[in-house]
Order: sequence, then structure tokens, then C-alpha cells
Amino acid sequence: MFKNVVIYKIAPGWSLSLAAAKEALNANRFKPCGATQDKSTGWVEPRGEDNGPLMESVAGQWMLKLKIQTKAVPGSEVNKLVDAQCKTIEQTTGRKPGKKEKKSLKEEALLTLLPQAFSREGAVMVWIDLANHWLVTDASSQGKIDEVVTALVRAFDGLSVSLLQTQVTPETAMTQWLSAEDPQDIPGCFDLGRSCELKSSDEEKSSVKFDRHNISNDEVKKHISEGKLPTKVAMTWEGRISFDMTEALQLRKVKFLEGVFEGRPSDESGFDADVALFTGELSKLIPEMIDALGGELVHGAQGSEGEGASVEKHQSAESEMAAA
Repeated sequence: MFKNVVIYKIAPGWSLSLAAAKEALNANRFKPCGATQDKSTGWVEPRGEDNGPLMESVAGQWMLKLKIQTKAVPGSEVNKLVDAQCKTIEQTTGRKPGKKEKKSLKEEALLTLLPQAFSREGAVMVWIDLANHWLVTDASSQGKIDEVVTALVRAFDGLSVSLLQTQVTPETAMTQWLSAEDPQDIPGCFDLGRSCELKSSDEEKSSVKFDRHNISNDEVKKHISEGKLPTKVAMTWEGRISFDMTEALQLRKVKFLEGVFEGRPSDESGFDADVALFTGELSKLIPEMIDALGGELVHGAQGSEGEGASVEKHQSAESEMAAA
């Protein structure tokens, strides 16, 4: 269901009923790009059924889906149209357009070509666990993460979130685990996988990747002793879920291992079963991961991050007004 897991903490004190949440999302339902729009974001049915609810609640776990549509015009096509317009101006007036006029012509050319541009669409799943104050996204890039947070803050009044932080950084913990001489030094519910990536922090930024390899060997330890630090390490949890942990405390390539989905319904209740299984397993994995990293780091960052999210909301609104 999720191939990536990026965890935010919802600031204490925020709450919303399911009915109010659905109403808020309806006001921000996805609409395709207009003729002169290059991007549109909005909420769609997480179950994939037309005209269905924009939020699904399965055993108290909320599931949402943000759709992102973008349209791009090749720069070569824009330049071709601008060059033709500049040539026409020069032939009819005897003068060459200046930089300011060329910039204006480029903007006009983009608006002219946008209606003909092909669109690209993508979607990001979001899981909200109000009991644990978690907001989890399936975003695969920082850009998509920002889109999700901005869209949520725009939809839900008073929502304030901050990235989950731990007492021990993932980089420090992964370094300790890869350097361990005794497997018992690695938290019992976790096992190292067979791939990792190490990078140096010097000017050369040298890096080395191990894939389908024993990453507990002396070669990996040697690179660490020379100053390289792990940015990504493959791991498994309880023999049930495999993933790559990153230095930013993001889980990539999340995969449920063989046997976990046995007995799953294949009919229309499959979505509910998937949500129940995914949230049930992650509700155990996440606390154990936090414990393995020394516990959650709680400080004033939540307030500042929340204020930043509010700023994002304000800036997004300004951008939309400017675009209009």
C-alpha cells in the first residue's frame, strides 16, 4: 500500500471529527489543470471509486489520497515561438526586442502553448493516526512531501505538524549497527539487510554502495573507519517488513514479506483489509524503531515547524491569488 514512509507528528491539541474532515477535503477536491495552469493539486477518493468519500476510516485510521497534475511545455518549443515573434517585431518595426520584452514574450508563449501540453499525474497516499498523533505520507521526494503538507494545512484549520525526530540520529544509529562486532548490538526486532550506501562528508563527497552483499563485513567497517557515514541501510523488521532506512528517518522500498498477506480478501473488502494490515503492522514497527533510536526527541521544534506550515499555507494562498 505504501512504498515509502515519511512520519510527521501532529501537534498536541489538534482534533477534528471525521465528518468535518470529509467536508474540509470536499472543499479541496481535485480539479484538472485549467487551460493556462501548469499545476493542480487536490484530494481524490483513496478507494479509487468515482464519487466516493475523500477520506476512508478503517478501525479509526484515516486514509487520504492527494492527486498532483502537472503540465510542462518543452523549453525548445517556447524558444521557437519567442524567436519567431522577435523576428516578426524586428521585420515590422526595425528594432530588436530587449530583455524585458523578451521575458514578456516568453511568458505569453508559455500561456499560448500550455493548453496543448501533455499532462502528468501522480498521487500520494496519506495515513492519519489521531491516537498516536502521526501523519504518515507515501511521498517519494521532498517536493511531494511539501505538496502533501501544504495541502493538508490548507484543508484542515489549525493543523500543525513537524517531522518525527529521535534522541539518536538515524546516521549515528546506522553507523553503530554496521560497526557492531556482535549481532546482539542491533535491536532484537531488526536485522540488517543486504545493501547500504556510505558517503564521506569531505569536499570530495566520495561514496560507495553495497548491493546484495553482506553489509556486516570488514569492508563496510573499513569504509566507516575512514570517515564514510551511512545514508541508507537495508533492514527487516520481525521478518515481516523490509525497507531502506535513510539518514533523514525516512523508510524507502517498504515491502511486506512473504506470508504477511496470506488470507487477505480479494473482493471489494480488499482495501479495508490492506489498510488494517498496513496500519496494524506499522503501528508496531514505528514505536520499536523510535525505541531503537533512543526514543522520541520532544522540544519546541513542533511549534516552530507548525508555524512554518502556517507560513506555507499563507504563501500558497498568495501564489494562487497571483496566478488567478
